[in-house]
Amino acid sequence: MDGPPENDVCSICHGPFHVPCQANCSHWFCASCILQVWDHGSALQACKCPLCRRPITLLVPSESASRLYQDPEVPEVLRRVEQYNRHFGQHANGLLQRMQDLPFLLRRLLRDMTDPQRSLPFVIRARVYLAVFLSGIYVLSPVDLIPEGFLGIIGLLDDLIITFICFLHVAALYRSVLLFRHGGS
Repeated sequence: MDGPPENDVCSICHGPFHVPCQANCSHWFCASCILQVWDHGSALQACKCPLCRRPITLLVPSESASRLYQDPEVPEVLRRVEQYNRHFGQHANGLLQRMQDLPFLLRRLLRDMTDPQRSLPFVIRARVYLAVFLSGIYVLSPVDLIPEGFLGIIGLLDDLIITFICFLHVAALYRSVLLFRHGGS
């Protein structure tokens, strides 16, 4: 699913989506609507999602938005989305923000990796496979930093930490791809 759900409307203008964009919180908005929210707030900080109040640090236009170039305002709106992503997408996010972004980024990454119509750079794809493979080997191997044999269920903690770090690394890699695609740099 590259666009907003069927029969859904923008939660800002309550109309059909015009240049739909998905925020890092997974909510969909018209690009011009969410940019107006940003314009009416502080230009120095990312706007907050009108639905969940999380800071929006990444806006990803749907693929259908790039097909609307016949409309004269669409290129300008997409340019402003790129500008927004350049300003706020590269800020060092805290651990909490990265954890909140995990479902959005991992879901999009999985879709990009399984869809043959989408292109993900080979180097990124290889790094994702390598990170998942190495963390899988660690989790399955009998060698652990905290041995399960001595500490029981607490011994699984290191496996969970390694898996979590792998997910964070893979999400950061994919976020950089999205920023490159939709941040214009």
